[in-house]
Amino acid sequence: MISNGDDIRPSPEAMLRLAKAEEAAAEEGQGKLKIFLGYAAGVGKTYAMLEAGRLRRRERRDLVVGYVESHGRAETDALLEGMEIIPRKTIPYQGVALQEMDLDALLARKPQIALVDELAHTNAPGLRHEKRWQDVEELLGAGIDVYTTVNIQHFESLKDVVAQITGIVVRETIPDRLLETAFEIRLVDIPPDELLQRLNEGKIYIPDQAAQAIAKFFRPGNLMALRELSLRRTAARVDDQMRAYMETQSITGPWPTMDRLMVCVSGSPYSEKLIRATCRLAEELKANWFTVNIETPQGSRHAQENRERVWQNLRLAESLGAQVATVTATSVVDASLDYAIRHNITKIVMGKPNKSRWRELLRPPIVDQIIRHSGPIDVVVVSFESLDQQRPRTAAPKRREPFQFRGYAASLMLVLAVSVVCELLRPLLDPTNMAMFYLLAVVVAAVRLGRKPAIAASLLGVLAFDFFFVPPRLTFAVTDSQYLITFAALFTVGMVISTLVARARERAEAMRIRELQTASLYYLSRDLAAAAEINAVMKAVVRNVEEALNARVVLFLPEGERLDIVAASEGLTLDTKEQAVADWAFRNRHVSGHGTDTLVSSAFIYLPLQTTTSILGVMGVHLEKEVDYLSIESRRLLDAYATQTAMALERVQFSCQAEQAQILQARENLERALLNSISHDLRSPLASVTGVLTSLREGGAQLDEHARAELLETACGEAERLNRFVGNLLDMTRIEAGAVRLKIVQCDVQDLVGCALAALEPRISKRELSLRMHPVMPLVPMDMVLMIQVLVNLLENCLKYSPPESPIEIVASTESSWLLIEVADRGAGVPEQDLKRVFDKFYRIPVPEGAGGTGLGLSICKGIVEAHGGRIRAENRSGGGLSIQIRLPLAAAVGKAHDS
Repeated sequence: MISNGDDIRPSPEAMLRLAKAEEAAAEEGQGKLKIFLGYAAGVGKTYAMLEAGRLRRRERRDLVVGYVESHGRAETDALLEGMEIIPRKTIPYQGVALQEMDLDALLARKPQIALVDELAHTNAPGLRHEKRWQDVEELLGAGIDVYTTVNIQHFESLKDVVAQITGIVVRETIPDRLLETAFEIRLVDIPPDELLQRLNEGKIYIPDQAAQAIAKFFRPGNLMALRELSLRRTAARVDDQMRAYMETQSITGPWPTMDRLMVCVSGSPYSEKLIRATCRLAEELKANWFTVNIETPQGSRHAQENRERVWQNLRLAESLGAQVATVTATSVVDASLDYAIRHNITKIVMGKPNKSRWRELLRPPIVDQIIRHSGPIDVVVVSFESLDQQRPRTAAPKRREPFQFRGYAASLMLVLAVSVVCELLRPLLDPTNMAMFYLLAVVVAAVRLGRKPAIAASLLGVLAFDFFFVPPRLTFAVTDSQYLITFAALFTVGMVISTLVARARERAEAMRIRELQTASLYYLSRDLAAAAEINAVMKAVVRNVEEALNARVVLFLPEGERLDIVAASEGLTLDTKEQAVADWAFRNRHVSGHGTDTLVSSAFIYLPLQTTTSILGVMGVHLEKEVDYLSIESRRLLDAYATQTAMALERVQFSCQAEQAQILQARENLERALLNSISHDLRSPLASVTGVLTSLREGGAQLDEHARAELLETACGEAERLNRFVGNLLDMTRIEAGAVRLKIVQCDVQDLVGCALAALEPRISKRELSLRMHPVMPLVPMDMVLMIQVLVNLLENCLKYSPPESPIEIVASTESSWLLIEVADRGAGVPEQDLKRVFDKFYRIPVPEGAGGTGLGLSICKGIVEAHGGRIRAENRSGGGLSIQIRLPLAAAVGKAHDS
């Protein structure tokens, strides 16, 4: 019922949204976005934005041009005159100098308003953001208001629609939230004929590489469709703003700015006709329409076939383009009008009542009540008299509910028990007081037995009270006519009490069912949120559906051209027929099987697991009771399960795709690092060797013996460096492939260190070297050649990353059953957060000038040491420098490593 304007207050949800909006508007440092929206290039978006900018400048606003593309048009250049323009940033890319907006300069300038053209533009590689709309978001976050331009086809949600209309897939898209969060949207619109004339006159800039696509794009039909999209999207945004304003300002409405129709449906056989009539009316009015089913506690007593009819009616309305909703309430009239007010409905479509006149007097029809309280909302009444005339007179009798013998028998026993109690108390109480005991019996019957047994208890109570306690006793005769009033009051109060208590019981039962459904959906969503793999998702769905509906479940996922069973209830098997039904549901994206209108002979109901973009599988469910297939609650719950399952599968797929993308990116980074290393570490020694050989070939005769010796020494050193580099690559390949075979022999640690130093003699002889080890060291089982390589790699690291005048330390000792070798320098060390990464492949910290390397040396050391059953770690030294420590087993662990 619509109250007076003074009685209506905003809902808590509306006030919360208003508070959030005001908080966001008042948030410090957040700029405002104004979008100049068009439907195609050439409608004048940039021109309109520049005109608005000049107007702001006249208002003394601090405004700069961040990026505007005039394409050489004189009228656009004229509007730019006098405006402060931020110089563009030049980005070299594949031999071409690209001009982009200088975001950092714009942030440093920090004007009040920035003009940024072409919101959907893709930035050149190397800039901070991939898309220009991300630049705009950063400007807004810095407190700068932004005026920008964009065409309707660039919004992500319309990508498929635009491709279907124009046959062109738009690559540059922006998220729809920019349109939703924009402070202001200005629609820039001209007729398509005028736009085509501008195109023919050459006033629209068309890149040469896009000329053919643009010519296909600029067709009258395409332009009209895109124009309608832009107009509708802008109108929808304005409509949302208007409804939000009405809700927060307690305006009851509706404001008939545009027609919005609503039709209420039930289990009536006329509902289908009513839905189709509303659809036709909505098409004539070019209006949005809504189909609403109001569920009341009394509705829980409806026959199952009526529930199935309601379900089919809602699906029919949805297929015809309606927005479908189910509302739970105690009053159909109040709920219908409340929904109409909240959604700014202008017309409510209802069917003409066909009850007899006397029944309408006892209980006014819902349509009459809505007409009486609808206020400014129009009510359209549709007549179905012709349908009544066409109905056959020999219609099947209405199915009656089974006789509740036990309930009525319990009511009789309850009244007899109260009569016995009243007989015992008869000497103490007046007859009129005994009526209270019979009212108590009615309440008990209503709570425990239901509405009809409670009404029977009320009638039996009146008869028992009259027969046993009203003079003359043991007869239905009444000497005092005033007792007739007592009888009427007793029966009326009993009826009212039984109705109210039974209604409360029905509401409690409905709430209990909803609570169970909500809890089951919560448990499912919780389990699905924790599932990280497809198998975990499948197990969670099977378990939750089995527990919630006491059903048997089977789940199918596509594998190539067929559907495979990936999860099912224990002991469940399906024949070829059932799998064919599931395959039909998958290929047609439609519910099928038992309880539907397709392939009804199946024992299961099959629901496609689909999202807005794709279908991911099929869920089959076998319910225990036949009536559950026709229950709206069960079908709604199954739909919710199918939707949540599809969303979970899509999430897992996206997660896998993201993981694969990360792996691919890591692989590309490794390949890039390898190529960079090879390009430097191969080219440098090769260039040196080539230079030496060239000098000897061209001027060897003029060089003295000393010069030739120096050149040859240089060439040998570079050749050895190249040999070590190639050897590192081969060693890393063998280690990763598990092809390293240890040749374990008992080795002297002093010989190990001596061989490593000898290999680096020319380079290490100029450095201060400190060597400390016990005079007597045990023989250690190891692969001598590989461990020499480990020490050589560690010493080379010390030479590269420490100053030439700093010392290098080598310490060897034993501890329990381990050999400890430490190689340390006094260089800059490694950042603490990178200590665990120094042994990763291709990882290199910034190196001093002239130092090279592949980033493989320490990784190879780690692989060789671990192959010996040992451990290696790095830590920074106090006072500066890096220490790398090796632990090798003295006995048993080596044997295990060798066996592996």
